[in-house]
Amino acid sequence: MFTTTTAANANSAAATLNGAHAHARPRVPISALPLPPPSHALTHNLTPDPHTPTPAAWRETREARPSLQRRARLLAPPAHFSYVAPCPLPFPFRVEYPEEDADGEAQVAAVERWLVDREALKEVPCAGVDGREDGKRLRKYVAEKRDEERVLIGLAETGLKDCVPHLAVGDAFSLLGTPSLTGAANETASTNGSTAAPSEDAVAARQELVDVLSGHAMLANDVGDDPQTRWAPWSLRYSGHQFGTFAGQLGDGRAISLRITPHPDDPETVYELQLKGAGRTPFSRMADGLAVLRSSIREFLCSEAMHALSIPTTRSLSLISLPNLPVERERVESACILTRVAPSFIRIGNFEAFNPPANMFFFGGGQQPAHLDGLRVLGEWTARRVLKLERIRWRGDPGVEGPGDAWGKELVFEVARRNARMVAGWQAYGFMHGVINTDNVSILGLTIDYGPYAFMDVFDPFHICNHSDQEGRYAYKFQPSMIIYALRALLNALAPLIGAEDELGGKAVSPGWADNASPEQIKAWTDRGIRLVKEDMERIAEEACAVEYGKLMHKRLALRRLDKDDELLIARPLLDLMEDHRLDFHGTFRRLAGFRPSVVADAAALEAFVESLLRSCAEPERLDRARAMGDWKIWLEKYAGRIESERELWEETPEADVDKQREAAAKAANPRFVLRQWVLEEVIKKVETDAESKKRVLGKVLQMACHPFEPWGAEGYDGDESSLDAEVREERRYCSMGERKLLGFQCSCSS
Repeated sequence: MFTTTTAANANSAAATLNGAHAHARPRVPISALPLPPPSHALTHNLTPDPHTPTPAAWRETREARPSLQRRARLLAPPAHFSYVAPCPLPFPFRVEYPEEDADGEAQVAAVERWLVDREALKEVPCAGVDGREDGKRLRKYVAEKRDEERVLIGLAETGLKDCVPHLAVGDAFSLLGTPSLTGAANETASTNGSTAAPSEDAVAARQELVDVLSGHAMLANDVGDDPQTRWAPWSLRYSGHQFGTFAGQLGDGRAISLRITPHPDDPETVYELQLKGAGRTPFSRMADGLAVLRSSIREFLCSEAMHALSIPTTRSLSLISLPNLPVERERVESACILTRVAPSFIRIGNFEAFNPPANMFFFGGGQQPAHLDGLRVLGEWTARRVLKLERIRWRGDPGVEGPGDAWGKELVFEVARRNARMVAGWQAYGFMHGVINTDNVSILGLTIDYGPYAFMDVFDPFHICNHSDQEGRYAYKFQPSMIIYALRALLNALAPLIGAEDELGGKAVSPGWADNASPEQIKAWTDRGIRLVKEDMERIAEEACAVEYGKLMHKRLALRRLDKDDELLIARPLLDLMEDHRLDFHGTFRRLAGFRPSVVADAAALEAFVESLLRSCAEPERLDRARAMGDWKIWLEKYAGRIESERELWEETPEADVDKQREAAAKAANPRFVLRQWVLEEVIKKVETDAESKKRVLGKVLQMACHPFEPWGAEGYDGDESSLDAEVREERRYCSMGERKLLGFQCSCSS
């Protein structure tokens, strides 16, 4: 009987991360993660909301007037962020008001008292760490009257290992259990292979992790003389174009960044831990600041799936359900908080906020006037610490006199390169984002804000994955163009600064550079900046996208030599075949991994291979088999010739089996498991029904998404499926196209 080997692998991985191999790297609870030096901390370098300019002032506000951080408002024009405490609550708030005839001031006071009771103001002990100075760690706070049930239902092993390997998770993996689609055996991923009870330290580390990452507890510090340890959570201000229309101030309406920590192997690389769905912020407008279980599962799984496909992305860390916290969407759902991780969450919209195309004001929102020095501060920080632009001499560095080198143009070019490579990965792997608004485009070129995304099923270049996108603005075919649109928005925001730098002879602008500039001068700088950069920016983006897409398609087709006409003669005709005959995108690539050029010389073998390709047709009753057979034979003969033309590139040794080498390379580039819409819908329904028992299913799907190229479900086995282990049979089903009714399923933006 075929059995699965993944359970043992999961136990081993969990053991490593839980501390069975702790001698390799010391791990600490989340409250004791090292803080970055002030030079590497966003909140020490950008401008805070003047209402709460320091963590100490912020605490005073929370003790007296906490509604300030829950009330939708426009930040002051120079401000980049606002300190905000996580506080997941139903909204509108269920405030107990005084008697009906009370005046307005009494009602306002009642709101403030109600919120104070739910603010994390009460200090409690942190999980212990031997030998660590208290002055070098943050303090932990909880609320007097907020204690929602919180259930850990997911922990991303790959995100943890790559981004915060020094974070102790205690017995978290044991509680999650062995990943399984069938739940046949209720095993636990123990830390040492035994069934012994976890240590007190392990329990404390896990509980602190859950408390902090669920928004129940908060880490901060507003005392002491060391600026490095003065710390508080924050949300960023940004604006943006949504579906082509400028929407004014948007900002982190439900995202709150907890802390930044240096990677233990590279102190220059820092990772920001951010909660999504942790309650209202000044940027929430009329929304509740919460996220539902459904959308949180989707982002949790897809972030790690994209990383496994080598597509730049933010990462997942944890998923914590708040089952008793209701959230009103199209229906009443339960809340969930996702923790995601990235070196930075700065977006193109952050720049638009400081030089917007229009000022506006409406209830709960609007747009501030331009603040060009705020733009300079944000740009310098991003160019130097986030993008780490090379060959630029910065003002204030040793040996640098004067303002330093210009950086605006290089910032735009680098963002163009990164996002071009990212969208090339989307196109090569059939990923559709769904909402490529400028506030959803990362400065680092990371896939961010997973909403109504989808992976391609039947290939359709015009497929629209977001049912709110009625005009098809963000359809698969148009994604590269939409990235160019976002880059133009970035350039428009930075254009006056770039123009001024050029006027200065390639020197950086100085503080206050535009304070006394007339509107005519700013327009002249803007026009100069656009003329200087626009054409080159678009060329860089288009070339970088084309080159990266070409590399990825060669990889998927297991071709080592890059011929300039391969896209025209091989790749594009292949996609046309899939579209014409309604074939599954990923299934076709995976099946082609087993193609042998010798097949074309054997008519029966060639016909059998084509038949295997046609099995992924979504509508076999409508398939013109004769035409499909003829079309495929022509393409396969061309593909075979292209393979044979580079056979010597694979013959590393005389006895090398080139066909086997190519098949292995192709299977390492073409996923067996794809995070399809039907898989997501099924997992969501299972976890919504019973999170406690179905979290093992979620864990297994995460495991498959993180290792998509493995031969899940006994791939290639053509015998009696009843002889397969139940878990293997279910893996096999999860690797299928699923029911026809869910092919091309469109999602909602509501999350």
